[in-house]
Amino acid sequence: MKRIIKKPAERRAEIIRTARDLFLAKDYDKTTMQDFMNHLDIAKGTIYHYFKSKEELLERVVEDIVNQHIKEMNILIQETPGNALQKIQVLIEAGSKVAAPSVLDNLHERGNEAMHTRLLVAALMRQAPVYAQLIQQGCEERIFQTNYPLECAEFFLSAI
Repeated sequence: MKRIIKKPAERRAEIIRTARDLFLAKDYDKTTMQDFMNHLDIAKGTIYHYFKSKEELLERVVEDIVNQHIKEMNILIQETPGNALQKIQVLIEAGSKVAAPSVLDNLHERGNEAMHTRLLVAALMRQAPVYAQLIQQGCEERIFQTNYPLECAEFFLSAI
C-alpha cells in the first residue's frame, strides 16, 4: 500500500464522507471499520487516529449531515423575502425536498435505525433555534404571540 499523506482536516472529511455513503448503502450495522479502510485504502491506525469507534464515526456523520442542512436553512432564510410566517412556510416546503428519495429510503431500511434516530434527534436540536428565531421575529411582527419561542419551535418540529 502506497502511503498517501493528506492534511488532517482533509483526511477526516474524506473518512466522514465515505462513512456516510457506506452507512446509507450498506446499512450502519453491516458496515465495518475494515470497510472504510478498504474503500479508502488506509491503514487501521489511520482511521483509529481520527475516530475511536464506528459509533463515534456515526456521530460525526450525523453532525455533518445536520450542519450542512442548517447552513442551507440559514441561506434560504436570508434569501427569502417576507415575514416570519412566509419564511417558515418556505423552510417547511424545502424540508420536504431535503434528501433524495433513495437516501430517505435507505434511512428507513432495517439496519439504519441508529443513524435515522440520531439524525432525527440532532436535526430537531439544531433546527429548533433557527425556527425559534423566526417565531421571535413573528412575535415582533405581531403574527405570533408567545413568551417561549424555543419551546414552540421544538413542539412544532416534533409535530412535523
